[in-house]
Amino acid sequence: APAEVPFLAERLATAAGLKLAGVMAVAPLGATPAAAFEKLAAISAALVTEHPAATAISAGMSQDLEVAIRFGATHLRIGSDILGSRPAVG
Repeated sequence: APAEVPFLAERLATAAGLKLAGVMAVAPLGATPAAAFEKLAAISAALVTEHPAATAISAGMSQDLEVAIRFGATHLRIGSDILGSRPAVG
């Protein structure tokens, strides 16, 4: 939950062997990616005020990468565009 981000970020930032690089999210199934990425961008902006080095925003996959970039994504997951679709599970 977004309200838990400051607590979790502080725990990660002070944990031995870990580096808080930023935030990561995938737009929920059935949701509008723009709304999800806009919320993630706001969470990231708040995080950076307390952890200035945590600037990474990992958001967006092959089907919504343009929207993710519009909301500041610095890292994308585009495996389907590179490797093709995976078979459905089940």
